[in-house]
Amino acid sequence: MFITNKFNERVFHLLTFICQGSSFLNPRAYAIMHREHHAYSDTEKDPHSPYFFRDVFQMMWRTAQSYKLYEQRLKEPEPQFKGNYPEWRLLDYWGSTHVSRLAFGAFYVVFYIFFATHWWMFLLLPIHFLMGPIHGAIVNWCGHKYGYSNFDNGDKSKNTTPFDFFMLGELFQNNHHKRPNSPNFAAKWFEFDPVYPVMKFMHWIHLIRLREAYL
Repeated sequence: MFITNKFNERVFHLLTFICQGSSFLNPRAYAIMHREHHAYSDTEKDPHSPYFFRDVFQMMWRTAQSYKLYEQRLKEPEPQFKGNYPEWRLLDYWGSTHVSRLAFGAFYVVFYIFFATHWWMFLLLPIHFLMGPIHGAIVNWCGHKYGYSNFDNGDKSKNTTPFDFFMLGELFQNNHHKRPNSPNFAAKWFEFDPVYPVMKFMHWIHLIRLREAYL
């Protein structure tokens, strides 16, 4: 969708680790699985299609198993899925350790102890601990089961809602599968991807360079 210089790439990589925290995803492993998902969408080779599992928990368990194989380099991807993803071996390793995930979890608890104003707020902590898996479950399950389609992509991808503020545009799965290189996941006049204006601003201040075709 865009390019940036090596310094900015490192900054984004570090901020991804900090912001994802206990849910940090290795960019290499994620990129490989995402490419597999697009290439084999809703077939048996899709790493997380909802149509081959009884429920969302089984789908995410299988997704986690596939992710671990790539994250720990126990499996080599097909040649067409390799390369062109950011790698920072030390940070990617540390961000995937149990120590790192537990440390972030402890930080979230301490933060709530100091700043939560009511007991029920502590019920939000599991969401913070598992934000990555929860986000993946919603996008991969709902985005291929519920909603409408603008395009015939040869799969079951759907646009779950035309105003996707909750998942920041990720639930425009049908549009995304049609135009995987577009930074704007919205396609019709009534759809809105809230991340696209942010990316346009980042392009304007020269943090990133969007593809000319999508400006």
